[in-house]
Amino acid sequence: MQEQNKWNEKYRNTCAPGEPAELLHNFMQLLKGGKALDVASGTGSNSVFLARHGFSVDAVDISSVAINLLSRFAENNRLAITAIEADLTNYHIQENTYDVIVNFYYLERRIIPQLKQGLKKEGLIFFETYTEDQRSFGGISNPDYLLRPNELLFSFLDFFIVFYHERIDAQLQHKKAIASLIAQKV
Repeated sequence: MQEQNKWNEKYRNTCAPGEPAELLHNFMQLLKGGKALDVASGTGSNSVFLARHGFSVDAVDISSVAINLLSRFAENNRLAITAIEADLTNYHIQENTYDVIVNFYYLERRIIPQLKQGLKKEGLIFFETYTEDQRSFGGISNPDYLLRPNELLFSFLDFFIVFYHERIDAQLQHKKAIASLIAQKV
């Protein structure tokens, strides 16, 4: 409940979904439509992007505020998005269901096997989150929410790696240390 309250407060003054993740936008040519899962979707920026590119999207987030906003937005814009309020640590991802799974700035190591199983053969996962180097820039410091060097890559060695990069993103007002992955289930 405390976790949900934290995220509800964050999204309380949000009016609409924002822009999709840069990684998703930059590699949109890989998207062929089908069924998608947006993990820790927040207000659904990536869900909206995927729905507008031919996907039927399941968007899952713990925040009732974010999910309600996304649900209304999807309905008003006739987008194929099912907004699901759930704690991802207890959420069951159906096996061999999704053509694409996106996971941005959420790290729960225990669900990585479920993410992998949730993809159909040749399905793609887009995964991006903070690395341990983020501690140098403030914000997140809990090691449970930070990737070790190459940890994300090693977690998907049984997939075909389409793209992988660890970097310090210094183009923003606030620096970010992130790992980005696109991998295909074989």
